Amino acid sequence: MGDSDTSFCVSTLLCQESESCLNEQGYEENTYIDVKPYDCFVSEDEEDEYFENLFRRETCFGSKGSSALDDYSDISQTWLKSARLDAVEWIFNTRAVFGFHFRTAYLSITYFDRFISKRYIDRGKMWAIRLLSVACLSLAAKMEECDVPLLSEFPTQDFYFESNVIQKMELLVLSTLEWKMGSITPFSYLSYFINKFFGDSRPKGLVSRAVELIVAMTKETNLIDSRPSIIAAAAVLAAFDNQLPRKIMELKMSVISFWQSDDKEHMYSSYNLMQEIGKRKVKTPELSVTPNVLSLHSGSHYLNENISYNSAAGTKRRLTFNESDHSSPVKKVHRK
Repeated sequence: MGDSDTSFCVSTLLCQESESCLNEQGYEENTYIDVKPYDCFVSEDEEDEYFENLFRRETCFGSKGSSALDDYSDISQTWLKSARLDAVEWIFNTRAVFGFHFRTAYLSITYFDRFISKRYIDRGKMWAIRLLSVACLSLAAKMEECDVPLLSEFPTQDFYFESNVIQKMELLVLSTLEWKMGSITPFSYLSYFINKFFGDSRPKGLVSRAVELIVAMTKETNLIDSRPSIIAAAAVLAAFDNQLPRKIMELKMSVISFWQSDDKEHMYSSYNLMQEIGKRKVKTPELSVTPNVLSLHSGSHYLNENISYNSAAGTKRRLTFNESDHSSPVKKVHRK
């Protein structure tokens, strides 16, 4: 993508809808998700058809695809897994800073995983991982939030990126993902599966426990390898009881008419992984950053606009930076 593309005004991506129809209801223990997000659009008689169509759309956005790590060497895979975990934790910490919804954080991780499935990031380039994280979360916020922070307000900890650099990265993400930004998240299915599995006898605290498991799953698996609907169903059942016999699970799943046998097997696998997560007591990353840390750390790095994206062998392109200057674009920022 050439420099001329960056003339696009990123502010045009901001959502202009009013909050009246999208107002969230039924918060449970401050989990910030919609208990029934489709109230404005779908009647109860139409919800089965609605979610069947939603289920079919999942594959349009990369769900259930090939692994993003297939084209990396073993050493690079190890580094990328560690770097991805750092990105996920940064995203959820920053979500807490701004009060974003969990679905916004999940959506940004979906963008992140889809991006790295299409482009290389050289081992050791943590500035590129952080820049990508900022761009993905900013884009997800523009898709989901009514109040979107300025790019300069995102806490980047050990790095400082000029706003125009983040904008360029946003545009690269948009281009790489072919502007398909409406990825489906498990949060779209939570209320549907809860109603289907439990009816009016929903256990107390089920939503918040399911959200915790969904968040934990983002640290365990690349999101393009699993259907959001599978993760949602597994989270609801595991939040209810993480020791369910298979026959009980089959009985619960039999009420979902559009699931095939392969989908049920994937659900069992996700449920088993959530059992392990429960045993390890994986929790949502704690709040550890504040908006005020931006560029205040001694020894932080500053990245100017000399970023570029070069071709690489294969179908992926390599993310790098322009070294035409005698100085590196990554510069130290010292506390005044």
